Amino acid sequence: MLLEREDQLRMLGEIASRADCGCGCTVLLAGEAGIGKTALLKAFSTQQEAARQILWGACEPLSTPRPLGPLQDMAAALDPELPALLERGATPSSIFARVLAALQKAAPARVLIFEDVHWADDVTLDLVRYLGRRLPAVPALLILSLRSDEVAPDTALARLAGDLPANTLVRVDLMPLSASAVGALARQAGRDGDEIYRVTAGNPFFVNVLLTETDSIGDALPITVRDAVGARLARLDAQEHWMLDLISVIPGSVEHALWASLRAEDVAATERCIARGILLRDAAGALAFRHELARQAVLVHLAPEEQRHMHAHVLALLERRARSAPVPLARLVHHAAAAEDAQRVLALAPRAAAEAAALGAHRQAAQHLELALRFVAQASDIEAAQLYQDWAYEMGLSVRISDAVIAARHQAIDIWRRLGRSEKVGHNLRWLSRLHWYRGEGKQAEEYADAAVRELEVLPPCSELAMAYSMRSQLHMLHDRFGLAIEWGERALALAERLGDVEVRVHALNNIGAAQLFGEEFDPGGRAKLEQSLQLAQMHGYHEQTARAYTNLAEYAVQFKEFALAERVLEGGIAFDRQHDLSVWTNYLVGWQAQLRLAQGRLHEAESVARHVVAMTMQSVIERLPAMLVLGRARARLGIPGAVNVLREALQLALPTAEPQRMVPLHLALVEAAWIEQDMTGCDAQLAALEAMTDASLDLWEYGELAVWLQRRQKLPVARTQPTRPVPEPWAAELRGDPLAAAEAWLQLGAPCEAALALLQVRGTDAGAACAKALRLLEPLDAQALLARVRGMARDLGVDAALPHPRRGRYSVARTNALGLTRRELQVSELLHAGYGNLDIAQRLSRSPRTVEHHIAGIYAKLGISTRVELLLRLHDEPWLLQERAPDTEHEK
Repeated sequence: MLLEREDQLRMLGEIASRADCGCGCTVLLAGEAGIGKTALLKAFSTQQEAARQILWGACEPLSTPRPLGPLQDMAAALDPELPALLERGATPSSIFARVLAALQKAAPARVLIFEDVHWADDVTLDLVRYLGRRLPAVPALLILSLRSDEVAPDTALARLAGDLPANTLVRVDLMPLSASAVGALARQAGRDGDEIYRVTAGNPFFVNVLLTETDSIGDALPITVRDAVGARLARLDAQEHWMLDLISVIPGSVEHALWASLRAEDVAATERCIARGILLRDAAGALAFRHELARQAVLVHLAPEEQRHMHAHVLALLERRARSAPVPLARLVHHAAAAEDAQRVLALAPRAAAEAAALGAHRQAAQHLELALRFVAQASDIEAAQLYQDWAYEMGLSVRISDAVIAARHQAIDIWRRLGRSEKVGHNLRWLSRLHWYRGEGKQAEEYADAAVRELEVLPPCSELAMAYSMRSQLHMLHDRFGLAIEWGERALALAERLGDVEVRVHALNNIGAAQLFGEEFDPGGRAKLEQSLQLAQMHGYHEQTARAYTNLAEYAVQFKEFALAERVLEGGIAFDRQHDLSVWTNYLVGWQAQLRLAQGRLHEAESVARHVVAMTMQSVIERLPAMLVLGRARARLGIPGAVNVLREALQLALPTAEPQRMVPLHLALVEAAWIEQDMTGCDAQLAALEAMTDASLDLWEYGELAVWLQRRQKLPVARTQPTRPVPEPWAAELRGDPLAAAEAWLQLGAPCEAALALLQVRGTDAGAACAKALRLLEPLDAQALLARVRGMARDLGVDAALPHPRRGRYSVARTNALGLTRRELQVSELLHAGYGNLDIAQRLSRSPRTVEHHIAGIYAKLGISTRVELLLRLHDEPWLLQERAPDTEHEK
């Protein structure tokens, strides 16, 4: 009997009906162990199975979870091609896309049930995230059950809810049964409901166990579930005891083929346990305890030595089974480790780790290898070195880089060196360089990069040496030693082409191209190399290298004011990163998109985009810095308080990187912000910090901006009056004393704020007209702080009479959308985001379906997309698209 779950059951039915219309969602079904999550889902399944396909999968409490465990359970029923993809270790992106395609074709909506996701592996959570972000436009329902008391804060599962669209995420919390419900159940069994409620606090499983057991043991209630299960075990014969002990060490269910392969007397004992209601058998013949709590209650009766013996027995059964049918390696490793069978763990765990890593479950791969390292004393030297090396690699991908990861690399190096394996030593030295760079330890990164090259250069040419050269190039490029970056990159490129190593070639082309573009000796050919790197990376499926190429190309286009190129690259790069769920790269590129909007004078949009990126949690410093730069600079121009504090905080984060590309833009932003606030002491302090850097630390545009600010502050050194480097025309015009030409050059580029700042440098008879023009440029941007500065300078110059008279009354901003969406298109976008279909939107807005379709087509065109899934992803990742912002000012009537 299912009591006090009617509302939840009805809610699930209504959600499933909405999914039939193409408006899917994710349901989190949460509650403590034994609260009745599975019972509710079974009731829902029974209610719905005639109308739709319902697929079940479960996570299991293995020592290391199966990668994509729930999907493995349902793969064949979902798509006949999926098992083969999983078997051969296809990439997560291809598997996820296949699952989505299968769901999109279903009618009526399919229901996927993932049970016990508190035990899920990382790739399963990635799949949930991938599907959950797309379900609002898909006829499918994803239900996740979890124990709310087993979800620790700041874990991947705890963060999952924040990654899913809030408007299509439904959380259902199951509460314990009330005293009246327990009383009703107790009366049917002729028991005292008040006493049972006192002992169980209304937990349905506990209630059921105690009601069942007290039928046989008299009036006295057991104190715990363990006592109740113990009372039932006391009535079993030895063979039944042994079978339950064996099954208790197996998490989850026991497939029919496994338990049916036991001796006849064991099978008979199993049947008796089923008849007694201790074990349950499903439609496929698999066995399981009535609840995980019951399994645990049996397991705790076993002494450690008995548990090891049982695990060894199960391992033998599974390995025998594996000769004729696939058995998940994670299960084999779990039982081998629990049996403390060192040789089997050493043989199986690396294979399980490789399988997990192939599916993108790097944390689970590291856990498998960590199990193997418990037995490293019994491994050969080669096995031990490889274990340390592989564990360090997987840990470096899945968690923060700890001292233990660094130490493991050193242990691998020591063993490989002892074995005379220089190529392996060089490999680990190269990775030590990369790990120290990730930790912001530039000196150590350079030392190990040099050591890797020295170690590998004495060997015959190999791909490892080519990548070591390219890593050396990258470090030089990141520290603005562009000549050396090109030199080492060309070495890497030559060797990669000789060896036919495409990935090294992609990496080296990126380094060389970036160094040529950002270096002191600007070489426009660098753009072609970046584009070639991007093309090759896309062609060969190197996702991270593709994202890196998009990022460097976008950074160049924004920094060098090639705004049309920047628009194309940012649009393509953000779409690629989002398609492949590369959130780190997405956030970084969106920060550069905000930088582009800032340069174009779209200040409110820039501030809004940057604010949302900065507010995101779990970001690295490198991810946050572009957005923090924009946030501070936009707020300084708009006159929003706290702008300088944002920039100072960002500078403090950037300084430990020792990378000029992070620090120089922040110093320049602080120069402008201080000037806007008329803090000339602060302005000069930032200029002094920039002058202390070498010219090579600044790209052409940064070099020109510094020179112009020094001239504006009348601090330009003689050495800079004749720049030895080419300076872009807007800066060059102002440096040669022609601010009007500088302003015109800025306007041709599409940078109105910089044009206004140049106009403020005009003196003499043209000063009044120049200030008036600056005012007209800034008013549509709502740049209140800059407007105040213009008026103040005009007064100081005695030309304020030339300015237009301030309009009486308050100014209000004509609110428009960042991408030009009309008010009606915004309404339609919001309703689509909320999960409404076209007909529902038409009814709500009192418009015809054809008109709604016309609005949706307009939205797609303005956002450069073609499907509803793309729209929902953009609205989730870029919530500022639904905001109205202001490029215009008008008098408030």
